[in-house]
Amino acid sequence: MDPMIASKSSSLRNAVSRRDVDTPTIVMLVNPSRAVLPRVGVVGGGQLALMMGEAAAAAGVELTVLAESPHDPASTTIPRVIVGSPHEDAALRELAAGVDVITFDHELVDLEVLTSLENDGVVFRPSPRALRFSVDKAFQRQALAEAKLPVPRFVVTSDVTLETARAFLANLRGEPVVKAPRGGYDGRGVYFPTSRVETIEIFDRLRVNGDVLLEERLALRGEFAQQVVRGVDGAFELFPLVATVQSEGMCVEVRFPSELSNDLVRRANELTTQLAQLVEPVGVMAVEYFLTDAGLLVNELALRPHNSGHWTIEGATASQFSEHLRAVSGQELAPIALTKPAAVMVNVVGASREGSPQRARDVAGVFVHDYAKAWRPGRKLGHVTALGDDLASTHVRAWKSAVAYGTAAKET
Repeated sequence: MDPMIASKSSSLRNAVSRRDVDTPTIVMLVNPSRAVLPRVGVVGGGQLALMMGEAAAAAGVELTVLAESPHDPASTTIPRVIVGSPHEDAALRELAAGVDVITFDHELVDLEVLTSLENDGVVFRPSPRALRFSVDKAFQRQALAEAKLPVPRFVVTSDVTLETARAFLANLRGEPVVKAPRGGYDGRGVYFPTSRVETIEIFDRLRVNGDVLLEERLALRGEFAQQVVRGVDGAFELFPLVATVQSEGMCVEVRFPSELSNDLVRRANELTTQLAQLVEPVGVMAVEYFLTDAGLLVNELALRPHNSGHWTIEGATASQFSEHLRAVSGQELAPIALTKPAAVMVNVVGASREGSPQRARDVAGVFVHDYAKAWRPGRKLGHVTALGDDLASTHVRAWKSAVAYGTAAKET
């Protein structure tokens, strides 16, 4: 048992169980020699929930997952499964009835439904207010720009004939990036038109669902990411900045150290801290950064554990998953330290034929994570993480393992 939980349990030996919207219950009941663990519900049964299940014991929590299928990946690590839609009030209420607090595996949720439940006393961490920063990309852009945080030039509009939209497009060197503000992930809902005609066609297709986000297409020097975990009391810990490689909108590779200058690393730490203070998440928030000639720009936020932080499972003394569960359950955060000087994570994406997870495991010093998904081309099946003393050799081992596993992605 986590010694922090044991300490709290000892001091609460005679406490009375109660539901509190600010602090989850950690009390002694029936058997005074055994602590009742904080009960955390997870909306979504994907690979992030699966890895939360793997971290639950270390974090000292008991999990229940709301999954859309009893065969979702999380069912392999979380025995308590409720089958239902994350958009349905009844399914969410069933989950809430058996837990102290609810967190999320993804952002594909209905904020109005969540807010209604929150008003009825259901505890969400992060809150629906904070979640809006990741659920709605248009709101996120507007809020960050209003806070004077660096973002790409953009316009949010439902009509490209309006003066603001026409002026924005006229000032671009090429075509914009066109984004659906809601519902996109892993490159979905993000389009890169090659002509003005194509831009208008994509825009007209997306605007039937409301506003569309148009962004300046940037010349990038690199892409980077950083996780911050924030507790109920506002205390937070920063994970190190990492370099990321993207292919067709999906993360292919994550590298630590980032190999950026000390000044840019300090700038990222400052920006991530400012974002945590603005958004006020409880749990992990991931920040994706673009590096341009003008410096770091904020690309997107995710208020949950993130693909760019999977390397922390083995690469840090406290992973993003265990820290997330500690935070949302109201516990103190664990200090974060590195276990090795270098780490490389490679996503395994299904190739034209199946690979072999066992051959991937045969590569020395590599940790293989299988997401319990059926193989198909283009599907994210798992990831591998290599640790080492130098980045170059660690990089080679990670890719050797990923290729053996059968990834479709090519080394960049």
